[in-house]
Amino acid sequence: METLQLVPHPAHPPKRLRAVTARVSSVDANWCVLRWKVAGASDLVVPAFAGQRRQDGLWQTTCFELFLATPPLVCAERVLTYAEFNFSPSERWAAYDFSSYRAGMMDRVVSRPPVITPRRGSDVLFMDVAIPTGVLPTLPWRYGLTAVLEEAGGVKSYWAMAHPLEKPDFHDAACLGAWLAAPTVA
Repeated sequence: METLQLVPHPAHPPKRLRAVTARVSSVDANWCVLRWKVAGASDLVVPAFAGQRRQDGLWQTTCFELFLATPPLVCAERVLTYAEFNFSPSERWAAYDFSSYRAGMMDRVVSRPPVITPRRGSDVLFMDVAIPTGVLPTLPWRYGLTAVLEEAGGVKSYWAMAHPLEKPDFHDAACLGAWLAAPTVA
């Protein structure tokens, strides 16, 4: 599966972060495994371990996100129904369903929480997340892997494959630029 090169929103540049990549590493009957790699992470604010539990507002500091929609995908450049998943290095997480663009938000039913594994070196952060496949919409997906990254001093940058022009908005259809097809039957 392809590695996505994420770019910061031009109105919110990073201070020292150099690059962010993300990918869906694998999807099988049990797990969907995601990975983000943040280079230049020496000043990255990484929330302290808080335990595996659902929590709102994770995007207010360093947070990694998955947005995905299933066909029909867009109407007049807006995503129709879609799901949002937030993952913090603290191991807190959130999952939501939307009935239309930023509307009808409800907690997504998650029978088993994701497994979140951050690993940090002196200048890099790897964020691995394994989501039980049963809590995800059925393939195919149009999806976006994104990140809100906070650096020392409160500098926040917003990373996605593409951005709408005005302000960071991961809910915008422009941020869901990757496609994962349904498996084919042999």
